[in-house]
Amino acid sequence: MENVAIGAPADFSLIALFLRASLTVKIVMVLLVLASVWSWATIIQKLMVQVATRRDSGSFDRRFWSGEPLDDLYDRMTGKPKGAAERIFSAGMTEWRKSQRDDGELIPGAQSRIDRAMNVAINRESDRLTRGLPFLATVGSTAPFIGLFGTVWGIKTAFEGIALSQNTSLAVVAPGIAEALVATALGLLAAIPAVIFYNKLVTDADRITSQHEAFADEFSTILSRQIEDA
Repeated sequence: MENVAIGAPADFSLIALFLRASLTVKIVMVLLVLASVWSWATIIQKLMVQVATRRDSGSFDRRFWSGEPLDDLYDRMTGKPKGAAERIFSAGMTEWRKSQRDDGELIPGAQSRIDRAMNVAINRESDRLTRGLPFLATVGSTAPFIGLFGTVWGIKTAFEGIALSQNTSLAVVAPGIAEALVATALGLLAAIPAVIFYNKLVTDADRITSQHEAFADEFSTILSRQIEDA
C-alpha cells in the first residue's frame, strides 16, 4: 500500500484503490473478479440451455400427443433428435426396434431394456442441465471468505504503513481501510448472484428432469400395451 500524502486529496475510485493495494490484495481482487465473470457466464449459459430444453420439449410433446404414429415420428427424426425429449424418445424407440425379431416377435425382456435405455438418456440430460452448477456453489460458499482474507491482509498492511509513518490521522488511515474493504465487497458481489442462481437453476433442473421422467413413464406405458398385444 502506498502512503497518501497528508493534505493531498485521496482518490477513492475502484481503479485507484486497486492500484494502491498490496500484491496479495490485488491477487485476491483479480481472483474474485474472474470468479464473478465465470459465474455470470455459467449462469447465462445454463439459463439458455433450460429455456431451449423447455421450448424443444413443449414442441415435441405436441407432436407426440398429436396422434401421429410413433414409428413415423421416429423415422422423421432421421437419427438426429434435437431436444432432450426427442433424445429420450429416440432412446426408447431405438431399443424397441432392436428388440423386434425378423418374424415380428419381441425378444424377451424388451420392456426392461427400453426402460433402462430411457433412464440412461434421462441421466445424460440431467447431467447436461446441472453441469457447471457446482462451480456456482463453490463461488457462493468461498468468495466471501476469500474477500475477507483480502480485507484482513489489507488492514494488516495499512496498520504497518501507519506504524512506519507514525501518523494516525484519518487522511492516512482511511485510504488503506478503503482498499482493504474493496476485497470484501468483491467477494460479496461474486457470491450473492452465484448463490441465488445456483438455487434457481438446481430447482429448475430438477423440475425439468421430473417432466422427462414423467414422459418416459407415459411412453413406457404405451409401449408396454403394444408388447402385451404382441
